Amino acid sequence: MLRNLLGLSPKLESDGSYSPSKVALKLATADTTNYKEVAYTPINGLKRKVLVLVTEQKNMEMKNGKLFSTGNHPVETLVPMLHLRNAGYEFEISTPNGKPTVIEMWAFPQKDTHVNAIYTEYKNQFENPINLSELVANGLNAEDYAAIFIPGGHGAMLGLPEDQSVGTVLNWAHDNDLFTISICHGPAAFLSTRKTDSEFLYQGYKMAVFPDSVDAQTPMIGYLPGKMPWGLSETLKGLGVVLANSKADNTVCSDRLLITGASPLAADALGQLAVEKLTSVRK
Repeated sequence: MLRNLLGLSPKLESDGSYSPSKVALKLATADTTNYKEVAYTPINGLKRKVLVLVTEQKNMEMKNGKLFSTGNHPVETLVPMLHLRNAGYEFEISTPNGKPTVIEMWAFPQKDTHVNAIYTEYKNQFENPINLSELVANGLNAEDYAAIFIPGGHGAMLGLPEDQSVGTVLNWAHDNDLFTISICHGPAAFLSTRKTDSEFLYQGYKMAVFPDSVDAQTPMIGYLPGKMPWGLSETLKGLGVVLANSKADNTVCSDRLLITGASPLAADALGQLAVEKLTSVRK
C-alpha cells in the first residue's frame, strides 16, 4: 500500500502484465529526446537499405512470475532511424514471423515532433512488417543493403536470441562486410549466432550494452515488476565480449563493422556515429 501511495508500484495492464510505475516513468522517460538534427549530404546509388530487426513479443516473465510489458524502446528505435533516414537510407522493417512490431508506447516521447513524424511515416511498416524467415528463405542480396539495425528495449531479449533467421542474417551481414547497429538490450539478438561458449560471432568485440547492474536496481522504483530472468551484459561478457560501459549512459562504441550504444541516452550519438561510419566506407 505504501508503494502505491508513493507511486512506486508498477501499473497493472489489461492483459495482466505490468508497465513501469509513475515514479519510474518520471525518472526514466521524457516527453522529448536529445535528438539533434544534422544536415547530411544524402547518399546516392546502391546499398541504401537498412534492415531493421524488431521484436514481435511483448511480455517478459520476471523471476517472480510477473510479466513486464515491454517491446522495442521508441527512442532507441526512432532516433537512430531519424539520422539514417536524413542521410538517405531506407528501411525494411521485419519481425521473425511477420507479426506486428511491439513498441513500449509508455516510453513514447509524445512532445517530440521529429520522433512523432518518423513514427507516423513508418507506422504502417511497424504494423505490417516483413516476415524475416521468408526474407531469409528467399535470399538476401548484399548489394542492396548497407546495414542491419537492431533497436533496444527489453523486448529484444524475447525471441530474437533464439531465432535461427536472426542468426542467419547476422552471419550474412558479417560475411558480406555490412554494418550491424544496435543499442541497449538490442545486442541480445547477437546470441542467435552462438554455437558454443567458444563459438560466438562477436567473441572479442567491444560493445556498449545496457548493464545488468542497472536492471537489478530498477525493481526498487517499480520500473520492472521483479528481477530479470537473466542478465544480458554478463552473458555477453561470458562469451568474450569486452563491455565498453558500466552505466546506462550515452556511451557509443565502434568495433570493426559493429556499432553499439548503451541506453536511450545514446540514441542520438548512435545515429550520428552510424551515419558517419556508413558514409565513410562509400567515399
